Amino acid sequence: MTYLPRTKRNTVAAVVALGVAFSVTAAGQAGAAPAERRAAAAPSYYLKFDKGTVTNSRLSLMQSVSGPDRVIKSYKAGSGTSTNTCAVGKGWLPNGKYRIEFRRTNFDGLINGYVIKVTDKRCHNGTKRTELFIHSEMKPNGGQGRIESEKWTDTNPNDYYSNGCIKLNPTNIKALFAKAGSLGWSRVKGLVVTS
Repeated sequence: MTYLPRTKRNTVAAVVALGVAFSVTAAGQAGAAPAERRAAAAPSYYLKFDKGTVTNSRLSLMQSVSGPDRVIKSYKAGSGTSTNTCAVGKGWLPNGKYRIEFRRTNFDGLINGYVIKVTDKRCHNGTKRTELFIHSEMKPNGGQGRIESEKWTDTNPNDYYSNGCIKLNPTNIKALFAKAGSLGWSRVKGLVVTS
């Protein structure tokens, strides 16, 4: 057996250790690459509100793809009682992007049941719009009630009016929750509002 001087032994040991570390790191990166590719390839989705009229607009679940984004499902929706985006408590939502803050199927407040809460937004004159939701008219448990705010009547177009939120009928908001849930809510990246 040949003995190397201490400094050479240390250098050889360091080179061997570096080679092992490089092999382990390279193997780790090779193993991680497919997972990273899968994560990058996982489709992402978002909600898009296209303004038509206060009581007849569209809320769509969209998939981001190369080229024009794909509509997964689209629903009739209303927003506000006025097209003035700066009218607090009655204007429809200002154009732009919103984050989803939370979603619930049993919300209990001034609105109830199935709700999606989006971030606040300033309109073109700087007025801050708050308490912005996507919701319907229902009881906290998702059923139909007897008072106006908990009872949807398909023959009444006024049910699509809101205090500035986006409003769907109960069947459609439940369908939206089911579809987004099947795709993965964590992949639904927010709301885009356009004219």
